[in-house]
Amino acid sequence: MAALCRGRHRWKRTKCLNVLTRNLTGKYVYDLVVVGGGSGGLACSKEAAHLGQKVAVLDYVEPSVKGTKWGLGGTCVNVGCIPKKLMHQAALLGTAVKDAKKYGWQIPGPVCHDWATMVEAVQNHVRSLNWGHRVQLQDKNVKYLNMRGSLMDEHTIKGLTKAGKERRWCVVFRSVDGWLRGSFHGFNLFQIPGAMEHGITSDDIFWLKKSPGKTLVVGASYVALECAGFLTGTGFDTTVMVRSIALRGFDQQMAGLVTDYMEAYGTKFKWKCVPKRVDKLSSGALQVTWMDTSTGKEHEDAYDSVLWAVGRAPETKALGLDKLGMQLNKETGKIVVGADEATSVPNIYAFGDIGEGLPEIRMFTPLEYGCVGLSEEEAEKRQGKDGIEVYHAFYKPLEFTVAERDASQCYLKVICERGGDQKILGLHFTGPNAGEVTQGFALGFKCGATYSHLLQTVGIHPTCAEELTKVNITKRSGLDATVTGC
Repeated sequence: MAALCRGRHRWKRTKCLNVLTRNLTGKYVYDLVVVGGGSGGLACSKEAAHLGQKVAVLDYVEPSVKGTKWGLGGTCVNVGCIPKKLMHQAALLGTAVKDAKKYGWQIPGPVCHDWATMVEAVQNHVRSLNWGHRVQLQDKNVKYLNMRGSLMDEHTIKGLTKAGKERRWCVVFRSVDGWLRGSFHGFNLFQIPGAMEHGITSDDIFWLKKSPGKTLVVGASYVALECAGFLTGTGFDTTVMVRSIALRGFDQQMAGLVTDYMEAYGTKFKWKCVPKRVDKLSSGALQVTWMDTSTGKEHEDAYDSVLWAVGRAPETKALGLDKLGMQLNKETGKIVVGADEATSVPNIYAFGDIGEGLPEIRMFTPLEYGCVGLSEEEAEKRQGKDGIEVYHAFYKPLEFTVAERDASQCYLKVICERGGDQKILGLHFTGPNAGEVTQGFALGFKCGATYSHLLQTVGIHPTCAEELTKVNITKRSGLDATVTGC
């Protein structure tokens, strides 16, 4: 199921024109069969149906170890972007209540958060989206089959129901939407005693009826930091255990700003630590034993919940791709795809996070982080240190001023080619509404924007986004990049 991939999927009309599907008797049944009902699979199937093709979608959710399951729509709708953003909003509202007093709002008594109320509201919205997707498929005459799909060979798909009933279709053309469930990068959880028995994952956290209480989040991916952020923001004692660095693969200066802000915001961090075991105490608490890799010493502490957020891996083995000789990235397990999302098997395309090297997210941590293009590390690697110019600025959002909030991690940088028109290679922004800010500048990036284009853009005042149109200090100059005045 396609997780964290909103708006990325498009269906090229030429792909549908000459494709055929037949059943085992030789009769053609579908023009296209899609395995996986996430964002990519749904977009693909509806567009193909719009073009007059007969389409079927196979989608099945295997419950998590804790029994969490959900409906049509993929990871994004059910256990990813949507519930994550809503819980992030809940945390932001808690901060806004604190700020409100500085703005003159009289708020009597202490303010507290009710987990159950939030979860019920979030789940109701998610279920409405599940239903909406089913209605849309029905309206488009797309056949929805609640079955686990796998490939028997390059022209045969097997569908298996929950009850074990099997159906097969002979297919000339198919697409595979991303499935990312059940296995994890970084740690082999099965080798950590008590990990699977007593822990939960991000699949579960969004559906917990009871509040998680004091929580240890293991991992430092964007999922780990986002979950830790909204847990802290809704009032829970939250600790993040980091094996090495935070936000691997992202610009590391920006990653540092995000985690610095989170620490100031109240989230605790245990750096260079790895879990060794999880034991359930007679009190019901979970005792976690971990090792500090910098000293080699072991430590213990008790938590109400342990959330494993150490990365997802695609469930490509369950799809039977080994039978087809399809090219996979051996390290990640993802499918190698071309620019048109074609796999190495001519009649199969792969959409969503199951595809290797495709972009995934904007980050909704307490201090939001948005980026488009290259990190500074990657730009320097490709162009050389003398081949890039980095314009940067520390700024203070206007909404932080009266509230007297610390803005020392509100920062932006624009990475450009040093010569010629100074084409923009990457743009990074931490601050309020980073996703909305980045979306707008992403258009310019796709159109080949240069640094001079930024300077020629009239900033909308007073906004945080306008700071990107005024940035003029380079890292190379060594000058103070703090924005003063309005």
